[in-house]
Amino acid sequence: MTLARTWSAGLTGVQGAMVEVEVDLAAGVPQVVLVGLPDAVVRQSVDRVRAAVVNAGARFPQRRITIGLSPASMPKQGSGFDLALAAAVLAASGVVPGEAVDRLVLLGELGLDGAVRGIRGVLPSVLAAASAGHRHVVVPAANADEAALVDRVEVLAAATLRQLIDHLTGRERLSRHRRGPAPPAPPSADLADVVGQRAGRRAIEVAAAGGHHLLLAGPPGAGKTMLAERLPGLLPPLDEQAALEVTAIHSIAGTLPPGAPLVTRPVLEAPHHSATMAALVGGGSGQIRPGALCRAHRGVLFLDEAPEFPRAVLDTLRQPLERGRVTIHRAAGTATFPCRAQLVLAANPCPCATAAGETACTCSPLERRRYQARLSGPLLDRIDLRVDLPPVTRAAWLDGVAAPESTAVVAARVSAARAAAAARLAGTGYLLNSEVPGRSLRERWAVPRSALRLAERALERGALSARGLDRVLRVAWTLADLSGRTVPGGDEVAEALGMRLQRAAA
Repeated sequence: MTLARTWSAGLTGVQGAMVEVEVDLAAGVPQVVLVGLPDAVVRQSVDRVRAAVVNAGARFPQRRITIGLSPASMPKQGSGFDLALAAAVLAASGVVPGEAVDRLVLLGELGLDGAVRGIRGVLPSVLAAASAGHRHVVVPAANADEAALVDRVEVLAAATLRQLIDHLTGRERLSRHRRGPAPPAPPSADLADVVGQRAGRRAIEVAAAGGHHLLLAGPPGAGKTMLAERLPGLLPPLDEQAALEVTAIHSIAGTLPPGAPLVTRPVLEAPHHSATMAALVGGGSGQIRPGALCRAHRGVLFLDEAPEFPRAVLDTLRQPLERGRVTIHRAAGTATFPCRAQLVLAANPCPCATAAGETACTCSPLERRRYQARLSGPLLDRIDLRVDLPPVTRAAWLDGVAAPESTAVVAARVSAARAAAAARLAGTGYLLNSEVPGRSLRERWAVPRSALRLAERALERGALSARGLDRVLRVAWTLADLSGRTVPGGDEVAEALGMRLQRAAA
């Protein structure tokens, strides 16, 4: 047989795409021609495959070899096609039966010694194979647990190319891989560690209950970072669909935790303030990779020292925060990633950031205004909660009036509030108050006009924008859910308004 085909999978954004691998052997000067828009890594796979086949004890054909990757119009990137190329070449040369690889999907990178190495993006690739009707997938042993998350396919784990050849020829079959029990989740930071800061604790509880964005401002040592790092612990575990979405993103990014193929808890992404635009939202010169915002999908994106980030980088968050997804355009194509994350910003009041308070500040009023202006108005307008944290007092730190509530206690209230919101929003496609559009807030779930007097006055004097009023209403509904009320009243609207205007007034 001089013509053989098998299957592999490529990636377009967070989705897998099936790729048909065809190999034709013809008479002529020995050479390998690879077609189908391969990138440099795919073109180099010819040398890896040749060495791996020889070192696996098989013979690489000394003929003119044409390898086609279809669909030809889709760019092929990465080393995940190595195993499929090797299997197709071996089938075309008669080393393995052609019918054994005709419907088989193969994923994996080959080492020169024939070892099958792990790759990124196995989960979305296996999901694409299952959707296309394939029932058998061969993956590297390092990615077997991740691939086994898809129940509709039989996952075969291969550690070497020799094992795959023995399986295809019937000498020693590969057994179906079964995913083992998930390891216990590492303990998370507890909210009981935070001393004082009643307003900050209330803010992250409201943010967790409604999925709202949050700005924490205050001097060093006030607890901004501690509060932000404890927000993911207040969020409920991910459901099955969300867990697969988040796992697929981290699989593509290569950030899956070792030994834990399925991400079941909301994650915290905290990039350094030197992060570039591509690092924050995604990009890259070759394969488009998700950035920190996308990796924080269904979790928390925490930007500590937010004014130290370049303003242009921060402003790229504005549209993705509204739409819940980011589309990255490159000359070779586009990629869309989900990014429905909660944004938490932390900021010092001024450049000198002294812990002694404003009395010891050496910054001029102009320097303070310039520093705070690094967070643009349009970005701040998308932040629902803005809280100023005062320095921790001596009494709270040393005397300790009462033991603070733990994460478990607050998370129970958050879960109850989210359940109330889900029941009210059932059938609408929305899950959280932060997702409800403004028109629905004003028509379907209208707040009594008597409760909106303070908010209307703020809108009239220009302290609130129209978008800001909608966000105040969303927070008011979250506060009502936390308190067990069916409709927000004047107290909830006033508290929501205070949380939004506190930073502006400061």
